Amino acid sequence: MALELKQQLRLSQQLVMTPQLQQAIKLLQLSRMELVGLVQKELQENPVLEEALEGDEEGGEPEGDGEAGEGAAEAASASLSEGAGALEPAAEGAAPAAGEATGDAEPSDAEKLAEIDWQDYAESYPQTGMREARDDDDRRSIENTHTRRETLSEHLTWQLQLSSLAPELVAAAHLIIGNLDERGYLTTSGEEIARQAGISAAIVEEALARVQEFDPAGIAARDLRECLLLQVKALRIGDPLVIRIIDQALDALINRDFRGVARTLGASVEAVVAASRVIGRLEPKPGHAFGGEDPVYIVPDIYVYKVGDDFHIVLNDDGLPRLRISSLYREVLARGGKVPKDAKDYVHEKVRSAMWLIKSIHQRQRTIYRVMDSILKNQREFFDHGINFLKPLNLRDVADDIEMHESTVSRVTTNKYVHTPQGIFELKYFFNSSISRVEGEAVASESVKERISKLIRSEDPRRPLSDQRIAEMLRVANIDIARRTVTKYREALSILSSTKRRQVG
Repeated sequence: MALELKQQLRLSQQLVMTPQLQQAIKLLQLSRMELVGLVQKELQENPVLEEALEGDEEGGEPEGDGEAGEGAAEAASASLSEGAGALEPAAEGAAPAAGEATGDAEPSDAEKLAEIDWQDYAESYPQTGMREARDDDDRRSIENTHTRRETLSEHLTWQLQLSSLAPELVAAAHLIIGNLDERGYLTTSGEEIARQAGISAAIVEEALARVQEFDPAGIAARDLRECLLLQVKALRIGDPLVIRIIDQALDALINRDFRGVARTLGASVEAVVAASRVIGRLEPKPGHAFGGEDPVYIVPDIYVYKVGDDFHIVLNDDGLPRLRISSLYREVLARGGKVPKDAKDYVHEKVRSAMWLIKSIHQRQRTIYRVMDSILKNQREFFDHGINFLKPLNLRDVADDIEMHESTVSRVTTNKYVHTPQGIFELKYFFNSSISRVEGEAVASESVKERISKLIRSEDPRRPLSDQRIAEMLRVANIDIARRTVTKYREALSILSSTKRRQVG
């Protein structure tokens, strides 16, 4: 087969993601706190950007409308397409129209940015429509900034330092403490600890026994049975049946098989039930009180207020800085030939980056508003009457309504929360799969979950409802649902099965 060289001409189309578009896409999916952090970082890195303080005469009045200062955004744009179309390349290449828009728009955007009339811009001073929270009530208390929770390792090490142990026991105890998981259980064998410390297994066992005497009771256990027995010993619980149940019939007790436990131990069911109540007050995860991160409090991105018969959407702009282009650098560009070319090019690039950031933030706020407005239209009955009136909704429904791509809507609803008359919800909460009714329109899956939870809360604890019985009750209520679906929703709600919910006596 002969080898030969050929030249071919091919015409192809591809989506090109410029750094500016990548930044705009990134802004869409940021949470409110992440956006504040990004803006602060840009203020430090970009000398052209500056923050306008509240009441600044040059900054003008902050925009108060629900669409986050759309007029100011249009005055600042001069380079980006109108409305949500500027963010449509966020479709991850899924929409051909987005690719076409990107290929044609990028060169013209750069040209327009280069031709911005900075004198006209200096007169308008576009802002991001965000104000900085400077009230003392909005600042974190001094206790929250200078204290932190004690970890389990620190708590145990402090007790170890107060004890008078031989050096080899202290070394083994440090290794034991370092190998405890977040529950407070020892995850490494005594032989491995002895090998690491270069000591005998007998010393490790002695050190383990000393650590297991520390607070909280049950710490450094190797399994649940040992953990509970350590707590029984520390609390001086003298009921022999409690110890026998933990030692011999713990698995049956976990499955709420009281009669099986009674048969195994030769005790009455009443005595087993009484002993199980004592065991139920013990802590299966003694390290739980020290584990985990500090609580993160949700700050809504959007507020929905009901005034009369109408709902009003207000974007939360508290704590977000107002941005503008520094007048000093505008003067640098206005002087033209008096400024060295390198300096002018540098300032021009930074101004372009700052302008894009300001426009991207406006675009983000405007898109969030439009998505929330569409959700409000589709879920009006929920906002009026509550979760039982939640309707099935998917991303495509909202995307078609606001003429955006599904991926854009998905990014907008990520890590965003709304305060409503019914409570605080993540935006993704309003997107539900549908469950068919026996007759009539479908119902949202979240509404079905709420019904299942309500049925279980009102059940007789001595005769809990099985998943099959719940499915039958829902069919009577005109909801066509299978038993396995009930099981899936019950597990999603972290509700135990009927056998484990059963109470005796």
